[in-house]
Amino acid sequence: MKKRTLTNEQKRLDVNLWIIALATMAVYVAYGMIGKPLMAFCKDSSISVWPRLLAAAGMEFGIAGLGITLVCIFRKIPFADFGLKKENALKAVAGTVACFVPYIAFIVLSGQFEGYEPLSIMVTPDLHKAGVLTTVIGTLIVAIVWGFFEGFNYAVIAEFISRRYPVKAKLFDWGALVCTLMGILFHPIHFDALGMVDLATTFVALYGMLMIRKHTKNSWGCVFAFLFIWNAI
Repeated sequence: MKKRTLTNEQKRLDVNLWIIALATMAVYVAYGMIGKPLMAFCKDSSISVWPRLLAAAGMEFGIAGLGITLVCIFRKIPFADFGLKKENALKAVAGTVACFVPYIAFIVLSGQFEGYEPLSIMVTPDLHKAGVLTTVIGTLIVAIVWGFFEGFNYAVIAEFISRRYPVKAKLFDWGALVCTLMGILFHPIHFDALGMVDLATTFVALYGMLMIRKHTKNSWGCVFAFLFIWNAI
């Protein structure tokens, strides 16, 4: 059987995906080695909030942002080329919110809702105690790392996979599926009845978000979801 020859574009996409995968795996290996002391350091309120915030932000960016940033620098591709534009932005945000409605309803109805706290991470209470300037700058860092890059990371990886393995189906996309499964794997999974509902609503939210991104060609919905929904409830 004759071996299929890859086009130059397919080869470039393969390299892009390998750069992202290797960079992310390297950070995960580092986290596996220093994760416990790092978490203890970040939670220690007796230490200044800035080194704790920057340590947590550095690790988070390494997992959800470093790979795609390296590719965009290497390929000289501006972030805007991946759907960060005004056209269809409201449609992308509205569609994404609709996809998250079942997940939000599940969180509320299952008694897991403890309050709406966008842009809140483990060091946020200490940020608020450190003064207005620290609160503003620190919250901006949280928004960029845990909001923008987490959501945009999904959008870029899904786009690369979709270009590499294109399909014509309107409701199926390899990039959306792979990134959704990635998100689910990093989401706590329980195999009881509630766990299965959690799994189903999470799948609908993430897969729907990425399909909305594909059809609107706009990534602001992904960013909005991680700024104001995924990390907020």
